[in-house]
Amino acid sequence: MLPTLFASRLAYLLCLGALVLPSAKATTIGQIQPAQAITAQRIAALPAAQAVAWQQYLARSQAAMTQDKAVLAQERAALTDTPPQPDGGASEKSMPLDRDTHWYASAPALAVAANILSFQTPAGGWGKNQPRNTPPRRLGQAYVSNNRSKFLAPGDFDTPENEGWSYVGTIDNDATITEIRFLAKVIQALAPEQSAPYRDSALQGLRYLLAAQFPHGGWPQVWPLQGGYHDAYTVNDNAVVAVTELLFDAAAGSQGFAFVPEALRQQAQAASWRAIDGLLASQLRIQGQPALWAQQYDALTLEPSSARNYEPAALCSAESAAILVFLMRLPQPDARVVQAVHGGVAMLRRLAIEGKAWRKVSELDGRLLVSAPGAPTLWARYYDIERLQPVFGDRDKSLHDNVADISLERRNGYAWYSTIPNKALQAYDAWAARHPAQPAADKALGAPPH
Repeated sequence: MLPTLFASRLAYLLCLGALVLPSAKATTIGQIQPAQAITAQRIAALPAAQAVAWQQYLARSQAAMTQDKAVLAQERAALTDTPPQPDGGASEKSMPLDRDTHWYASAPALAVAANILSFQTPAGGWGKNQPRNTPPRRLGQAYVSNNRSKFLAPGDFDTPENEGWSYVGTIDNDATITEIRFLAKVIQALAPEQSAPYRDSALQGLRYLLAAQFPHGGWPQVWPLQGGYHDAYTVNDNAVVAVTELLFDAAAGSQGFAFVPEALRQQAQAASWRAIDGLLASQLRIQGQPALWAQQYDALTLEPSSARNYEPAALCSAESAAILVFLMRLPQPDARVVQAVHGGVAMLRRLAIEGKAWRKVSELDGRLLVSAPGAPTLWARYYDIERLQPVFGDRDKSLHDNVADISLERRNGYAWYSTIPNKALQAYDAWAARHPAQPAADKALGAPPH
């Protein structure tokens, strides 16, 4: 006879119609391998035509890093005590972008702007996870808060080479992007003679993004380059889309960017189209058809890459949906974009999960995929590129094909399933009526393998 606790737990799950039950022994289908950094040695192995641009890119990054460190060292040379790192916390919430225009000329808004100016790195970027409604940076204080993961273990992919120099300039979590957009709103609200320091800072931020762009059009998560997966071409958290949208606005002088000079507008426009070229080049093809995107790519090879210990090289549904929505907003999409959107939406439809929900079933078992007739269409976050089946990673770098096989902490603490791709499907029908599929994009993909 089953023990009472186990029996009640089993009955509860069966009542819910759970798709998967926590396994007595987790089954591992592989190990997630580390991403590779951009190095001079790897660049030297590229074809000569590609190597030159990447050598220049690496040199630019190294020079920016040297400058960042030199300025901070110079500040600290005259100090007796080094100030502590700034506090971390909610960054984006402290820089609201939805207030009335007049608010951006108010004392609270200008206090945020002062913080933004003070924490801008010499290279022109900003760190992440720092509230901006706090006092400005002190002389000699680090540019970023402590972004160290509390789960670090030996060999962790997230281990920084220098703990005091991590995420010094990043587009992760909308950092740098949000600071520039906030400054643009302040500039718009102030008289020209008052806005000069904010204008200079925003322009420096735009030049930072231009300098950080890869030769093929993408961006790394951190720049100057930090190494590891931070050097990867980062689609995660919609980073490339957010930067590209910002540069399009700067190029058009819209959304408060009328202050951008013509020469910089032209550079932003060119960078935006290079970014789209990069997105189209990195879209993975399944059975010869354009499909979805990975979360990260090796910057030099454009092969899908891992990121954190539990983030595998795989198709990524949520970020792919955001890219598709972005591409559908382009006013005059060319044939490549049209094919990319039709192929991406076809793959989302192929991978859709109906009649299930991702929810917490109990304190003991945490979140599981359960039967839920009539629930919104759902997608796994990651799909194996070859088998097109959901995959799940854990902090020990193990890879699984059953979400119940990963640790409770990771199961509860990560969005393994979401409804986000529905946004792309909702936008698609109206878009497709204006941009019908070409014959090459019309080929049926068939049913996924089982």
